[in-house]
Amino acid sequence: MTFKRVFLGMLAVAGIWVALMASGRLTVPQPLADMIPSKAANKVVTGDAKGPPPPAVTVVRATTATFVESVLVTGSLVAREEILVGPEIDGLRVVEVLADEGDRVKKGQVLARLVSDTLEAQLAQNTAALAKSEAAIAQAQSAINSASARLAEAKNAYDRAKPLTKSGYLSESGMDQRESARLTAEATLASARDGLKLAEAEKAQVEAQRREISWRRSRTDIRAPADGLVSRRLARIGGYASGLAEPLFRIIAKGEIELDGEVPETQLGKIREGQKVVIDVAGSGQVDGVVRLVSPEVDKATRLGRVRIFIGDKPGLRIGSFARARIQTDTSRGLALPSTAILYSDGVTSVQVVHDNKVAVRKVKIGLADGGRVEVTAGLADGDIVIARSGTFLRDGDGVTPVTDAERGPREAG
Repeated sequence: MTFKRVFLGMLAVAGIWVALMASGRLTVPQPLADMIPSKAANKVVTGDAKGPPPPAVTVVRATTATFVESVLVTGSLVAREEILVGPEIDGLRVVEVLADEGDRVKKGQVLARLVSDTLEAQLAQNTAALAKSEAAIAQAQSAINSASARLAEAKNAYDRAKPLTKSGYLSESGMDQRESARLTAEATLASARDGLKLAEAEKAQVEAQRREISWRRSRTDIRAPADGLVSRRLARIGGYASGLAEPLFRIIAKGEIELDGEVPETQLGKIREGQKVVIDVAGSGQVDGVVRLVSPEVDKATRLGRVRIFIGDKPGLRIGSFARARIQTDTSRGLALPSTAILYSDGVTSVQVVHDNKVAVRKVKIGLADGGRVEVTAGLADGDIVIARSGTFLRDGDGVTPVTDAERGPREAG
């Protein structure tokens, strides 16, 4: 009897428990709910659960900012004008080097000397040949004077014989002898004059040789053709100078250097001669420069154009150093957005604006780009809220939860 009462009491408690669960007044523990197979139990477990919240997106506010568009130029420092100094005469040894790399030299300064012993000997031989030719000229002049005197005597004898022959006091044979003597004297005089011309020609040849030897002798001193800075020295004592080999010295004219840089062809048209530039030289800091030359040619393989930026004489800089420069090409003031906020599709640019927690795609026009920012020139108002990292997973009318970077940071940290 007691067992029966206990069993009926347990059934009553179970009924009350089921009734409370059915009315929603009592929550079923999850392990027990998983054990109840009926649809009613599943309905009780589910209760009044709501749908998932809208996704959180990072947003930014469009604000007015100043934009500076620039073109990046990278390259190496080179000489504005490089002077190659080599020997003007070949085959002579270097006996003295008077300049080294890094030296500043003046125009006409002796940089090195070549051996001149051979040229000194040639000059002495030439001096002897010149004296000989002068003696030959003097001898030829004496021969001319002698031949002129004999010719004058022969002419006088011939002139005196003419009337004697007509009067019969002189035979025809005597007249012929006097005429022959006159003709011989004329031929001797002509030969003496030719001898003088030959002697003078020989002297002129010797003098030309002397000028050449003297010129070669003066070129044994290798001099700087202009003021500048010696950037490389290949001259070595004991080496032979040759115009076909590497130059003995390389000089940076006036010490002036410039940046020889490369620019993509799409940005080459934005650069103009005379634009001021700030150049960052590896290991030497920043220096000012001016665009001197924009190449009219683009490399077919790399699609890059060359730009020369003049720096000037800066003692702390070295040619060959890597350098880069930013050339300011344009400035403006407009609404700024991060470049990640811009959508590009079929030639149309757009942004995703958030209004009342809803997404709206809006077409815009963009202007200058400055670092990670883009200028919006049309389609957006100051203060509009835009999704910072736009994507194709959002559509017009989608609900979102806008979050700024300042709000996202504390949430992620918490």
